[in-house]
Amino acid sequence: MLSIAQLNHYYGESHTLWDLDVEVAAGSCTCLIGRNGVGKSTLLKCIMGLLPLKSGVMRMEATDLTPLPAHKRAALGIGYVPQGREIFSLLTVEENLKVGLGARRNGARRMPPIVFEIFPVLKDMLHRQGGDLSGGQQQQLAIARALVLEPRLLILDEPTEGIQPNIVREIGDIILRLNREHGLTVLLVEQKLPFARRVADHFCIMNKGRIVAAGATAELTDALIQRYLAV
Repeated sequence: MLSIAQLNHYYGESHTLWDLDVEVAAGSCTCLIGRNGVGKSTLLKCIMGLLPLKSGVMRMEATDLTPLPAHKRAALGIGYVPQGREIFSLLTVEENLKVGLGARRNGARRMPPIVFEIFPVLKDMLHRQGGDLSGGQQQQLAIARALVLEPRLLILDEPTEGIQPNIVREIGDIILRLNREHGLTVLLVEQKLPFARRVADHFCIMNKGRIVAAGATAELTDALIQRYLAV
């Protein structure tokens, strides 16, 4: 579904992503892992068109994403949940959700049923301000806002960051449900290895701006973890 070839990115004179090749198969859940500062979030922002490329090609099926601005990538069916959630704290839950309607492919302005099917608790919070929600509730709202697009590819940047353990498991259940029951392709960045092993069927390890290992989650060996992920 998503194919990235020879991607390079710079921050000023600093070369941050080096000749990256990444494949995310349709229907898969792929986890991008690596130590802090290796370029994982930068890669996601490049995919979304939030950062410019120096070189490389990105395709969503037959469509070349490279020249497209962020809103057109969203319209192709890419939902994005950024690190830190970035909900609008002074808007209500309902208003936060409606923000996503403007980027829908079919122009529909009605909330898709999947939003409240997956997050029934949000239906009871529609008139609460986003800033009044707990961290876990805000994460659910951020994912729900991405689902308003009815995406084919969902990109999540550290969805468990700052979330209490019982809600972490709930977020994992949601990702598994979206992937396995609804057929949604998922690409996520995650630091918690048990969580990554539970939800993802494929992995890519990044180190110093490069992809250094990739494969099925069952192939994520202790040797790879010790070499590239241990701190």
